[in-house]
Amino acid sequence: MTGAGDSFLATADAAQTGAGVIAARYRGDVASANALLSGLDDRVRAAGFLFLADLAVTLLAQCEGRPVDDVVAELSLQIAAQASSL
Repeated sequence: MTGAGDSFLATADAAQTGAGVIAARYRGDVASANALLSGLDDRVRAAGFLFLADLAVTLLAQCEGRPVDDVVAELSLQIAAQASSL
């Protein structure tokens, strides 16, 4: 597979790595989280985390029986509130 297929596989792998980073962080294993992150270049990392966030928001919306747009709107409000408290 070449081109777009390779790019998608790299993005999916980065999303899996992102999930591993989150799991390591919640275990308190900062060293493993940092090691996982250091293996990704910035472009692939950003694409992977976008993919992971999209899946997480979709899953949350499905579990709550809400439209994705509503979940994203609530998330945006929470991000704004957190940012304003910094």
